[in-house]
Amino acid sequence: MNITEVRVKLVEDGQERLLAFCSITLDDSFVIRDLKIIQGDTGPFVAMPSRKLTDRCPDCSNKNGLRSNFCEQCGTDLRRFRSGSPQGRLKLYADIAHPITADCRKFLESTVIAAYEREVEEAKKPGYVCRYEDYGEELFTGARRNGRQAAKSTAST
Repeated sequence: MNITEVRVKLVEDGQERLLAFCSITLDDSFVIRDLKIIQGDTGPFVAMPSRKLTDRCPDCSNKNGLRSNFCEQCGTDLRRFRSGSPQGRLKLYADIAHPITADCRKFLESTVIAAYEREVEEAKKPGYVCRYEDYGEELFTGARRNGRQAAKSTAST
């Protein structure tokens, strides 16, 4: 696996721990979006894209965040349906995509942090334009674009 492109969108509010959002492209063919670069106690780290975990209201079946005390739809007191305190810390988010091995995480994180540092330097230059949202036709090289167009024209005849 090769990380063939990293796009970084710097976060403007310097008071927060969130430094940037990032997207990576693997082998010029698969994009993973919404990685976050976060300032940790020992330096920046990469957080994988995740989704908020929910549970359903027993009365109206509306989805609510796991720490919600009341249903956002009908107002039911959700605390009465929960058993005692959970073992350990309550997991509020689940990764959508993540590396399986420590070596893969180290490779991904070092590549993304290096791209973040380059982006910070680029942002200091006059005329800087963020390319984070520019995913589109420019990702295709001439050969692949021509092959794709030829496939479209063949399919339509």
